[in-house]
Amino acid sequence: MHSEGTAVRVPAAEGLVVALDIGGTKIAGALVDSTGRVLVRALRPTPAAEDGETVMRAVAEVLRELAADPRWARASAVGIGSAGPVDASTGTVSPVNVPGWRGFPLVARVREISGGLPITLSGDGVAIAAAEHWQGAARGYDNALCMVVSTGVGGGFVLGGVLHPGPTGNAGHIGHISVDLDGPLCPCGARGCVERLASGPNITRRALEEGWKPEDGSEPTAVAVAASARAGDPIARASFERAAQALAAGIAACATLVEIEVVVIGGGVAGAGEVLFGPLREQLRRYATLSFASGVVVVPAQLGTDAGLVGAAAAAFSAAAASGGPTGGRGAVLSG
Repeated sequence: MHSEGTAVRVPAAEGLVVALDIGGTKIAGALVDSTGRVLVRALRPTPAAEDGETVMRAVAEVLRELAADPRWARASAVGIGSAGPVDASTGTVSPVNVPGWRGFPLVARVREISGGLPITLSGDGVAIAAAEHWQGAARGYDNALCMVVSTGVGGGFVLGGVLHPGPTGNAGHIGHISVDLDGPLCPCGARGCVERLASGPNITRRALEEGWKPEDGSEPTAVAVAASARAGDPIARASFERAAQALAAGIAACATLVEIEVVVIGGGVAGAGEVLFGPLREQLRRYATLSFASGVVVVPAQLGTDAGLVGAAAAAFSAAAASGGPTGGRGAVLSG
């Protein structure tokens, strides 16, 4: 199937959409206006180890908290960026890190709660690509890979100046490129995936297996590993260097396939700063060796923790503009 992509077109007139950013750690929601401004927020932890209905109840709590704000009445659409895989053609999601959701009819369930608002579903990486290309670090670039490195690793493409989500909304899902053919088994069923080596939980897991412990006895997290790495702990540094190597191999593969100019990286792990970006740039020089791939630039995302929400909103506004309404007439699925 040939996909032309979808331009991120946001209407000049005032508008408001509901945005959901659903990941393995948190479920965030917001009311977002057509300038990308977040007006009100709601947040719940993701009960990822629980059954699907328990996870859905957390989503419903976020939506109902937003609906309690009087500005909800102005919302004309819902944008959802979800950990993937997603299937925008059927409105279902099967996040690797949320085992209770397999083929879960998220769009239908959110539509019931939202009172029938049109809904745009995309993978969380695609949402971040939409956000960073609209008003972040990928702005002005025609060819970009935008990534989230957090509980999982996702990504989305801007190609030829337009968002390229693919037919099901998963294009750019770099987290499940295998970069170590004999590597550890990934929950997706493959071995040596980028996510299995470079996500926050796996950075922490590797450090713990090698004997690292948090300096102050606090909970072991990727943030704590990053702090130890900055302080010079060799095990912590090695865990981040291994993650950087995996990310570099995946990025080089993408650059070789589609000639991206810039890679934008956000998510909690990107908050480690040069502990991640320093070895990542070094490793990328080793992997992206062909002339047309070697010039790719790697930069941190600019929109921080709001990127998923702003991107989900951008996708909803884009679908709305394509369907001809003021902020969207009928619903439109962001797809090829």
